[in-house]
Amino acid sequence: MHPNQELLKRFYTAFQKRDHAGMAACYHPEIEFSDPVFKDLKGFKAGAMWHMLCERGKDLVIEFSDLSADDTTGRAHWEAHYTFSVTGQKVHNRIDASFEFKDGKIIRHTDDFNLTAWAGMALGLKGKLLGWAPPVQNAIRKNALGGLDQFIARNNLS
Repeated sequence: MHPNQELLKRFYTAFQKRDHAGMAACYHPEIEFSDPVFKDLKGFKAGAMWHMLCERGKDLVIEFSDLSADDTTGRAHWEAHYTFSVTGQKVHNRIDASFEFKDGKIIRHTDDFNLTAWAGMALGLKGKLLGWAPPVQNAIRKNALGGLDQFIARNNLS
């Protein structure tokens, strides 16, 4: 197995254990993370996001597959099953991830998933009816980033 594929396996195995420190250890200090909700997180904020999600995900179950990597890039598929803490709704999110590596660490991590489908699961009827609408998606992003900023402040992370 390529060392970067092993790195991805360590990352997702740590995620399965809700071990945010183990996940952050796989990231380069200059990490850039992006997904449909958390756009353009850089440096410690990417690790803080995983810390927050691991801490909040009391019933979080992670499955991963299709790990592949070479010297510069990698890919993975992963699925998350959890209860969205804001609404109590059950979510089964399917994510395709792409990676870039530098110095034996992940320097760029991009998760791709269907935000409209996620909104339908996480927000209930409102999400099913309006999850496609830019104002709803922008509100999801704003609330998520606000929650992350509060988590960082409350836990003195930096």
